[in-house]
This record gives sequence, C-alpha cells and structure tokens, in this order.
Amino acid sequence: MAKDASFDIVSEYDRQELINALDQVKRELTTRFDLKDSNSNVELVEDKSILITTNDEMKLRNIYDILQSKMVKRNLSLKILDPQKIENALGGNVKQDIKLRKGLSTELAKKIVGFIKDTKLKVQASIQGDSVRVTGKSRDDLQDVIKAIKAKEDAIDAPLQFTNYR
Repeated sequence: MAKDASFDIVSEYDRQELINALDQVKRELTTRFDLKDSNSNVELVEDKSILITTNDEMKLRNIYDILQSKMVKRNLSLKILDPQKIENALGGNVKQDIKLRKGLSTELAKKIVGFIKDTKLKVQASIQGDSVRVTGKSRDDLQDVIKAIKAKEDAIDAPLQFTNYR
C-alpha cells in the first residue's frame, strides 16, 4: 500500500526579513527631509507588533507607507499587518500599534477546510493547532488543492504558505 502524501497550510512570516525591512525604514527616517527632525521611531515589540511614534498623523501615514513599500520589496505579505487605531502619545506625539498576524485562527482554518471540501477532491483536511494538514493518496490531488486555495487567496485575510510537502 502506498503511503499517503500530505502538506501543511500555515500563515507565517520571515522574522529576519521583517527586521531588515524595519532597519531600512529607520534608515530612511534619518535621511528623508520631511521626516528627518520629526523625532520619529519605528520598533518591533516582542515579535508581536510594530510601534510607530512621530509628531503628527500625516507623518505617521508616510512612515506606514514607507514600511509597506520596504516589506513588499523584501517579499513580505502586507496581510501580516493589522494596524490599530492611532492614539495620542506623550509630548504631543501620536503613535500607532501595528499587530503582526502569525498562525491561522480557528475560524480561518475552518474556512480553509471548507474551501478544500468544496473542491470535491479525494483529500482530507484537518486542523492542527494554528495550521491545516491536508492528506491524500494522490500528489496530483494535493497540487490541485494548492491551486484552488491560491485562486481563493483574495477571500483569505492572511498570507498562506504550503510547507512539509511529502
């Protein structure tokens, strides 16, 4: 009997690429004329969020745009960013906390399992913590599942990666 083939659907980001993108943003803050003396700061907080502080909301939006462009250049999905409400900070500054999404939530995992069942392929999908494991006898069916999920990527509000393909 042939062994079943499988792969995992996960939602993660490359931490080192994110750190590199943040370093590029910090470098640009010191060189851009409109942000040079604004006392702006961008920092990674415990790998869970990015905190931006600056003088006013317009500069904050500019810094957020710079962050997005640097992330795109480093092949990081913008879907990992979950910007929170802009708040007032000490000294007349404003700050924004941008949470980082990592892992699949239970409802998103159920949605992905539903997509897989809708394909009517002979595969089984099971939720394993913050990932979804897909198993089947045919590797072709697994590749068809990957194609189907990539086609529905607009409806999924998280960056997806396909790992542990065996």
